[in-house]
Amino acid sequence: MNDATDYSKAFAAKPQPMTLTEAAWKTPPMQLTDTEGMIDVPRMRRYRQNRLREQMKAHGLAAVILTDPLSIRYATGVRNCTLFQMHIHAGYLFMPAEGPVIYFDSEPGRETGGQLETIDEIREDLMPLSYMFAGYRHQEWCTKWAKQMKALVDEHCGGETRVGVERTAPLPHMALETEGLTLVDAGEALAHARKIKSPEEILCMNQTIAVAEDGMTRMRNHLVNGMTEQALWSHMWAANIEGGGEWIDYRLLASGERTNPWQQEASSRTIRAGDLVVFDCGMVGPWSYGADISRAYHCGPGRPTDEQCRLYQYAHNEITHNAQLLRPGASFRELIDGRYRQPDGYNDQTYPCMMHGLGMADEYPVIYYPEDEAFHYDDELEAGMVICVESYVGKLGGHEGVKLEDQYLITETGAICLSRYPFEDALLSREI
Repeated sequence: MNDATDYSKAFAAKPQPMTLTEAAWKTPPMQLTDTEGMIDVPRMRRYRQNRLREQMKAHGLAAVILTDPLSIRYATGVRNCTLFQMHIHAGYLFMPAEGPVIYFDSEPGRETGGQLETIDEIREDLMPLSYMFAGYRHQEWCTKWAKQMKALVDEHCGGETRVGVERTAPLPHMALETEGLTLVDAGEALAHARKIKSPEEILCMNQTIAVAEDGMTRMRNHLVNGMTEQALWSHMWAANIEGGGEWIDYRLLASGERTNPWQQEASSRTIRAGDLVVFDCGMVGPWSYGADISRAYHCGPGRPTDEQCRLYQYAHNEITHNAQLLRPGASFRELIDGRYRQPDGYNDQTYPCMMHGLGMADEYPVIYYPEDEAFHYDDELEAGMVICVESYVGKLGGHEGVKLEDQYLITETGAICLSRYPFEDALLSREI
């Protein structure tokens, strides 16, 4: 194992399975330590840029033109108004397979980009690519932008014209084709670059997990009969912002009958004593890295019912069984064939996937259940991937359901569980 894949400093010893006792609920939120000095950020940026260039060459791309802010951050480290730029195209990046990386953005983005060793040139001649900025001159500006990009391809790509693009609207896409460029979806090269994490990326991810688990502790401590789902979910958001994080991808917190079926978003419903409260943190935290962990709480006072314990234990059985299948070289088909099978009556509402990748938010791959065979594709796990193991258990037409999820790093010798938040003793320990 060389320096590039030595994860020994990226996590502590493999945690033992834990349960959450009532005494543990009373602990205050964790005090987060500033770990920025532990992370060699320039090394991480170089690793990511090199990974992307390797995949560009493997996929025959002379250059990529990136407009998605997370892709730009992966390639360079730049962050500027990320959520805004996810729906309004503003800054963009030109990156050849060999040659200078050129970044176009507004003044705040140029200021940030100018401090990074991953960017060779900052350009001020930014073209408005969205109708919001261009108005009725949208076609005119897209034509000018395409000529700008074609000039860079001519200068830096040695006569090659096969260029990877992403998330361009129809007008800029057609304008690039008019200029004679051969356009290819950059998504495949990006996915295969991002799937293998460096030790520094795992440190960033561990920091996000710590922030997420702080949010989980705050929610558990504040969970009382009579509060709304939205009020409870606000504690996760507060932990993320206070911990230096960025956003949460969704509002997946539900209670009582709203836990079945799953994927109902946090609402103004009042949580009642005896309810299950189930959530999926879906956090994009510090450094733009993801924490994707799901847990279920029982709102007291009182004891959970036998059926609540049964749902919880079946979901726990599934994620612990399926996690044991994780190893480098395991094919997706092997994982599907070796999966945990829920008892009859509890297997009619599976989660949309068994497992999925994670990095800067959810990533390739997605491993489906057999019921979703139409979407299946095969590949295999590799050391350096981060895989989230999922389970949802709820009877079709039933009153409640349970969603659990843990986050694992694939190493050369197996899998390490990165998520450490305890499971609930009251739901897990009772014999059913």
